[in-house]
Amino acid sequence: MECKVSWTGAAGTRSGMGFIAETGSGHVLAMDGAPDAAKPDNGGQNLAPRPMETVLAGTGGCTAYDVVLILKRGRHDVRGCSVQLTSERAEADPKVFTKIHMHFTVTGKAIPANAVERAIAMSHEKYCSASIMLAKTAEITTSFDLLEA
Repeated sequence: MECKVSWTGAAGTRSGMGFIAETGSGHVLAMDGAPDAAKPDNGGQNLAPRPMETVLAGTGGCTAYDVVLILKRGRHDVRGCSVQLTSERAEADPKVFTKIHMHFTVTGKAIPANAVERAIAMSHEKYCSASIMLAKTAEITTSFDLLEA
């Protein structure tokens, strides 16, 4: 896997702290810094997600992917899955994630709650590389709602 991240600030773009990531799979992702009123040249213009927001979003995508795949492989009739992530970060640099809570909402037909619980646990214990890495600095907790479709 590879990725190239380039600063766009030197190209005369609107944001002095914008970045474009070009992924090995051929996709592009924009990132921007938060505005800095005290030093505008050091801040972004809120034109795209912050880099750490993309880390959190990627983790959510990784674990949701796992949960859907595990449920489908178990022949459960899963029809929807979302995960709401909330986090806390350290106050001092490096401002690593210290707490992450993931609340899943799984929709399906006659899916047993224990199957959802097992899928979430398997993702966090074995399959989701992102959450397993983040668990080195963050306390990760989970919860879920199961909705009948």
